[in-house]
Amino acid sequence: MEKQYFDISKLTAEEKLNLLSKLEKESKGAKIERREAYEGLRAGFIHDVKMKTTALVDEVVGFHKWLSEEAMAFAEVMKQYGQVKFDSQMNFTIADGDFKLEVKSNKVKGFDERADMAAERLIEYLKAYMQRSEKGADDPMYQMAMTLLERNQVGNLDYKSISKLYALEDKFDGEYSEIMTLFKESNVVQRNAVNYYFSQRDKDGVWKRVEPSFCRM
Repeated sequence: MEKQYFDISKLTAEEKLNLLSKLEKESKGAKIERREAYEGLRAGFIHDVKMKTTALVDEVVGFHKWLSEEAMAFAEVMKQYGQVKFDSQMNFTIADGDFKLEVKSNKVKGFDERADMAAERLIEYLKAYMQRSEKGADDPMYQMAMTLLERNQVGNLDYKSISKLYALEDKFDGEYSEIMTLFKESNVVQRNAVNYYFSQRDKDGVWKRVEPSFCRM
């Protein structure tokens, strides 16, 4: 069947304006529908990701709690069975069949409240240093020191980064050295960090690390 074409040249000026208005409304309505459809799909996708992520995190937190308690309990069994002493740093490896668990602990160094005082003093000191420097904020010493003062995700100063500030004492004056002394005095051993490592023997008998992480998949 031959298509019928609409000849708008036969329309009056008013009819043409009405037709244009109608077409614009239909186009706008289609755009709104597409936007609403997209936003609905986005909301549904994020909701599903959130629910699965939350459930997975809760499961991992529960697993870590369970593993920590069981590892401590088994360490006590080993202590009683072998009549040996464990210090606060618990380190041992257990293997059975094709699966192995390694428990390693180490002392995590950190700072007390004096480090916050030192950090505040150092920031003010570095700002004054930057203003005196010909290079201003582009001064590499200023940039380096400010970078080392950056805190981690939980708002704590990084022990290794602050330790690098000590090496810069000969680049600054006595006030800088006083601030470094305050950092050193605030240096304390906060806790023992316990890490768990899982390994499985492959078909060739080689132990391969099992790491439940996106980065290792």
